[in-house]
Amino acid sequence: MTPMTEPAVSVVIPAYNAAWCIRRAVDSVLAQSFRDVELVVVDDGSTDDTAAILRSYGGALRVVSQANGGMSSARNAGIRAAHGRYVAFLDSDDRWLPHKLERQVALMTAQPDLAFCAATATLEDPEGNVVGAWACSGKSEASVADVFASHATIAGGASSVLARRDLVQALGGFDETLFGAEDTDLWIRLAAAGRFACIAEPLVVVLKRPGSVSRNRLRMRAGAIAMTRKNRGLLPTEKQGAFWRTLYAGTLCDYAKWASRDGDRSGALTDLFRAFLLAPLSRGRLIAGITLAVLTGRPL
Repeated sequence: MTPMTEPAVSVVIPAYNAAWCIRRAVDSVLAQSFRDVELVVVDDGSTDDTAAILRSYGGALRVVSQANGGMSSARNAGIRAAHGRYVAFLDSDDRWLPHKLERQVALMTAQPDLAFCAATATLEDPEGNVVGAWACSGKSEASVADVFASHATIAGGASSVLARRDLVQALGGFDETLFGAEDTDLWIRLAAAGRFACIAEPLVVVLKRPGSVSRNRLRMRAGAIAMTRKNRGLLPTEKQGAFWRTLYAGTLCDYAKWASRDGDRSGALTDLFRAFLLAPLSRGRLIAGITLAVLTGRPL
């Protein structure tokens, strides 16, 4: 790491009880071919050996310690502590390949109108087996409508993103009032503020493990709905009507399926009814199929 007051890149790793994985994440940052980097790790109230492991790195990284506030709170603390021209996020259980930052900084430097970029990610299970890929969409760029329409448009998720720090700060960072939709919320706001591009080369490794996705359905549903509503005005005017209603109805259908799997038939049917009122033509067939499955007990 180059000890500079204003490095090119600030890397932010939020860590909560991450003793089992934090070394791998940190080491992947320290092994980057691009060296003009500062590493900020936010210890989000860990009660395991995370703090001791981070201390063992000495001056190779900077630790910000806070009471447990959750992922968005920890990332925002890291953003506030960052000095770099760009900010990159890495979840503590993921890792980067050595040329990740080099490729992304070159792209952002060559195209100053880019607000942020991502790269294809390889998906691994806890045993290190490749179980898939989270690739760029069919085109190398994406509009705010594209990100709104498919939350997977930002390949690799947060661990893949490199963004202009001043823009992230101006947008207020991650919305700490949301749950389960805070990443997509920021990507939508960034896409509305500037261009996005994705590097097709696999540069990130994302861990997929049982229990890594929250099962708090009601909180995640509330966050997804709040995110969809709050960002409607960022869409082009012609997409704030039927296009937005179709996406909103699709979100309700997704949570209706989840509710059915959890045994909440009433909740599922309520969301399906609301989805039908929003988009009877564009989502009608989907809604009818899910409704029939809920009523007959067919697995979804």
